[in-house]
Amino acid sequence: METNNRNIRNEIAEKLDDKVLRGALGRFAEAYPTARAKAYENVPDVDALREQVKNMKHNTVLNIEAVADQFEASVVKRGGKVFRAKNGDDLKQYLIDLCKARGVKRIVKSKSMATEEIHLNHSLEEAGLHVKETDLGEWILSLAGQRPSHMVMPAIHLNKEQIAEYFSKEMHRDIPTDIAYMVQAARQQLRQEFVLADMGISGANFGIAENGAIGLVTNEGNARLATTLPPIHVVIIGYEKLIPNIRDAAPILRTLPRNATGQLMTSYMTMVSGPTPYMVKEDGQWVEKEKELHVILFDNGRLNAAHDKKFQQIYQCVRCASCLNVCPIYTMVGGHVYGHIYAGGIGAILTAFLHTMEDFDKINELCIGCRKCVEICPGKIDIPGLIEELRSRNVDDKGLPLGAKLVFENVLSNRTVFHTLLRLAAIGQKPVKEGKFIRHLPLFLAGLAKDRSLPAVADTPLRDRIGKIKRTPAKPVKRVAFFAGCNIDFIFPEIGESAFKVLQDLNMDVVFPEGQNCCGKPVLGMGDRDTAKKIARKNIEVFEAANADVILSACPTCAETWHQTYVELFEDDPAWSQRAKAIGHKMREFTSFVAEQYAAQKRLTKTTGGTKVTYHDSCHMKRGLGIYEEPRQLLDSAKGYELVEMHNCDKCCGMAGAFGVKYTELSMPILKQKIEAIKASGAEVVAVGCPACLMQIQGGLDKQAPSIKIKHVAEILAEGLPDNK
Repeated sequence: METNNRNIRNEIAEKLDDKVLRGALGRFAEAYPTARAKAYENVPDVDALREQVKNMKHNTVLNIEAVADQFEASVVKRGGKVFRAKNGDDLKQYLIDLCKARGVKRIVKSKSMATEEIHLNHSLEEAGLHVKETDLGEWILSLAGQRPSHMVMPAIHLNKEQIAEYFSKEMHRDIPTDIAYMVQAARQQLRQEFVLADMGISGANFGIAENGAIGLVTNEGNARLATTLPPIHVVIIGYEKLIPNIRDAAPILRTLPRNATGQLMTSYMTMVSGPTPYMVKEDGQWVEKEKELHVILFDNGRLNAAHDKKFQQIYQCVRCASCLNVCPIYTMVGGHVYGHIYAGGIGAILTAFLHTMEDFDKINELCIGCRKCVEICPGKIDIPGLIEELRSRNVDDKGLPLGAKLVFENVLSNRTVFHTLLRLAAIGQKPVKEGKFIRHLPLFLAGLAKDRSLPAVADTPLRDRIGKIKRTPAKPVKRVAFFAGCNIDFIFPEIGESAFKVLQDLNMDVVFPEGQNCCGKPVLGMGDRDTAKKIARKNIEVFEAANADVILSACPTCAETWHQTYVELFEDDPAWSQRAKAIGHKMREFTSFVAEQYAAQKRLTKTTGGTKVTYHDSCHMKRGLGIYEEPRQLLDSAKGYELVEMHNCDKCCGMAGAFGVKYTELSMPILKQKIEAIKASGAEVVAVGCPACLMQIQGGLDKQAPSIKIKHVAEILAEGLPDNK
């Protein structure tokens, strides 16, 4: 792939217009969660199983050199040969030399993403060898001249009509679109390849150090034929597939099929342990000969990851691709837009290590950080967190783009300048403002407001309203410092006013520290840790001076940034680390804090028969902070409301900070799915706990379902309070 020649915008547009791809991915994404859940029904503790995978793989990578040495010794002891390939060139040269030495002319391949990684087929064919893919999906793609779009289902983006056309061309006869017939035709076509092959090349789902065996899980059995029929078997296995002993294969086998395709187990589970005899006809007689087994341990950047404290996590990947199956972006555009062989968030990370940071830079923004992948990954890999780490390292090496650098260093980190510009924006937007919305934009900006109205900057920010809403209780039970964040301070100040009312109703003294600034998340999202630290230090100083019992935010992204990211930012700075931990410990998210107080006062009494309200789970709230029951408890007890659930209530709304503006073409289809789910729920009101989600969904409702209203949970709670609170 020519990285510098890619136009990823054009590639995304092409995939969004591909109705076959959109249909196939959409149907699978809809069916997958149910299939996976059903497959796990007989697993009593799924999280414990995932923890087992995580710990086993983590402990392995900590000793990867020793495990690799043991694996090599075990393979050799059983009669195999091991070659350690530093990179793709080493691997290709070893194979080509081996083919020349053994007179190999024909090769069958199966189940090897690592060979796709280095375009092995092309190199072998250039060397004059006949190479045939035999995994059905891979074979189809070889006929189509395409790359895999999924790690487990490489041809998921094609339909049976397209496949029948490729088959007909290859077999020189008409192949009907009957799936059973097509499978049989493929089987007949490939059988001769297995029989005539001089060499079989396979990958491996795992390699066991204690006995030198490799394991393969497949649904077709072609990998088993590739490993058994030809006289030479070559295994190409990355270091990340090694495990210490055979017992460690169990958690992989229990999670991989369930997570990949919702199967309890695949149709075939093959173990290969050393070369075995095979039968060959010589001079009209069948004679027994010993097979050759060659194992190539493939590095290509994997050992760099193993020795990197942060990125050791990628060794916890079992290549089930479940992260793709739930990724809002992948399920719309498929895998080809990610450029290389590995797709989705994990693909972006692998691309950085197995290819180049330039390749990663092209696709890193296709992770919107919704963390749906983290929720189901068998190895519990923090994919969005690792992508943010790579972004930061990229900025450390190359710096920010000039425009972003100027904005971050001179505007976002300077509260006075930033807030002055927001106040000017409130004035400047008047020609295009309609009430609280900007519904139309001129010229090249028109697309931003095509299917979604944009929020207007408030005429009066929250900080200028505090004097009118502030009450000082005589004997407050707590002193609360309110952190507004940019959205509540300048876009939705009414949410802040409602939060003040709710907290003051709980007899709390609520203060608004004037020196507070943006939490820094937008800066961190671009990888600029230096500016983020500058912002964090200022916020910490301001809120330390507030001397509050609790710091509270009605924005889960801000709350998570304070609670977790500030601590991580200063992990190498003992003095600030201590201050970040102390202040972060005080940070609370609004709904969880209020639900706790209401429960203590026995105010969480379920109500029925009011206006139907449905709740949208923010990604940062549910999967970042683990908060999803508390807002529902508050809504269940809110006067005049009846809570009803919507389909996919925790699916991302498509905002994801700047992503929702920068990638409007991707954000809008995700938003449309959310609006359809809201409409289908029959709710008249949508409740959210996140102002960024409110911004996105409110804009979508205004254009697509204006009769449905949206409110922050704080606003719904404040409605039920007496006016004088």
